[in-house]
Amino acid sequence: MTEAAIFDVMRQGLWIAVTISTPMLLVALAAGVVIGLLQALTSVQEMTLTFVPKVAAMLAVFWVSMSFMTTTLVGFFTGTIIPAIVGG
Repeated sequence: MTEAAIFDVMRQGLWIAVTISTPMLLVALAAGVVIGLLQALTSVQEMTLTFVPKVAAMLAVFWVSMSFMTTTLVGFFTGTIIPAIVGG
């Protein structure tokens, strides 16, 4: 396997990681902004108020997008990683 092929596989792997993590990160960002605005409006500065809803929203998005994540990872492994291993 050449250096260019290794870098290409690494680039694809990093892009897959970004693609898979985007839904959860966007939901965490949106929940953080909404909760931050709620805290600023009500002057309630409780740490669990930011943590628990954000984790709950991320778990919900993870559960909904799990099939997308699995399909993307399986496609990457069967199309890129396994042929690179078998090809030597």
